[in-house]
Amino acid sequence: MLDLDLLRSIAPQLRGGTAVEVQGKKLRVGRTSTQRLNTVRFTMNGHEYQAIEQNPDKPSRWGRLARAGHQVVQFKDVQTNKFVAVAVDGKVIEYGSRRRRGHPGAERS
Repeated sequence: MLDLDLLRSIAPQLRGGTAVEVQGKKLRVGRTSTQRLNTVRFTMNGHEYQAIEQNPDKPSRWGRLARAGHQVVQFKDVQTNKFVAVAVDGKVIEYGSRRRRGHPGAERS
């Protein structure tokens, strides 16, 4: 089970910062090797996750939102290497969830 409040708190901290505070711990923000996007690894409910800024050059709906100036952060389960959620302007959408908790621009059309 994902802690959506925790994901919601990480996303805005990732933008432009050098550290992210997660559950009272300061974690260093790094950069991806190719695109130089901000990223941070953190533990939630005993599992390791990675938050990654959305690449605005991607043709996906998330890339389009990032190009339009929205803050888009993807969350990946490090063990399975699968994306589990996305945050758009502070609203979190859990992948695979029937109940959408998201930004109107992020809904499926």
